[in-house]
Amino acid sequence: MLLPALKALRPHQWVKNLLVLAPLLFFTPQDGTSGLPRLFDPIAWQQALLACATFCLTASGVYLLNDILDRDADRLHPKKRLRPIASGALSVGAAMMLLALVWAGAGACAWATQAGSRQLVHANADLSQYGWFVSWPIGYLALNLLYSFWWKRVVVLDCMCIAIGFGIRVHAGASAIAVATSHWIMLCTFFFALFLAFCKRLEELGRQTESSGQTRATMSDYSEALLGMIIGPLAALSILTYALYTVSPETIARHRTDALLYTVPFVTYGVFRYLFLVYRRSEGGDPSKLLFRDPPLVITGLGYLSVVMFVLHGRNL
Repeated sequence: MLLPALKALRPHQWVKNLLVLAPLLFFTPQDGTSGLPRLFDPIAWQQALLACATFCLTASGVYLLNDILDRDADRLHPKKRLRPIASGALSVGAAMMLLALVWAGAGACAWATQAGSRQLVHANADLSQYGWFVSWPIGYLALNLLYSFWWKRVVVLDCMCIAIGFGIRVHAGASAIAVATSHWIMLCTFFFALFLAFCKRLEELGRQTESSGQTRATMSDYSEALLGMIIGPLAALSILTYALYTVSPETIARHRTDALLYTVPFVTYGVFRYLFLVYRRSEGGDPSKLLFRDPPLVITGLGYLSVVMFVLHGRNL
């Protein structure tokens, strides 16, 4: 049962939780914190990786719960029917035991992360101003329980839950390393995650003809025309909010440079390339795989990270 159990945890989806590490890259020292940039602080890395592990385990538990609840519907889906629980390779009883174990592990990692945050601020600093880390995985779990039992059956709200979950990850990553999040970063994350979620719905809608029944409760409410009207504005908002973030006075003051503007072409191309893959190649069902499988997207991502590293941390390299 080891292989089906590991597959049921969906480790390939853990790439989404790399967003927890984003505050490491976009933070520069401010008053009340240690002077070393978080990207070069080993304690910050320890904290960030613990936080990432917390969300990986929490998310895996959510995937297990959804697969247990949706096992009958998944058997009608051309791909999801191969999942361990839907196929019978992993029994429901074993899946529930595994669920309890991974959530217990997530709780242990969360408390360890919370305890370690104090090392990253001065002795007289108020840690609560950065938020209590444990509140974020608890909030993420609560959101996903609501999603699993109710909200995934509500059109549009099902995708908004996914986008809010990405925002929680960013907040959690910032809290773990005791830094303040930017409102602009939160807006960028929300709109881009919402864009990806609706692109996934479009791909699923196209696969309805390959299934022997309804594969998701809300799919009968979506249409290609509706999704097209939603995806287009979200693509524009993703680019626009990021562009405004790079030139906002808050960003320039925080990073002491306006050169982040030069990363906008990478983000613009990445969004348009993703749209091309969704509409012309009918991909987008699994963004976690697509973002690392398509060579132009991979090159764009590496180019973006390289420019950000040079702009924000070049003087420290």
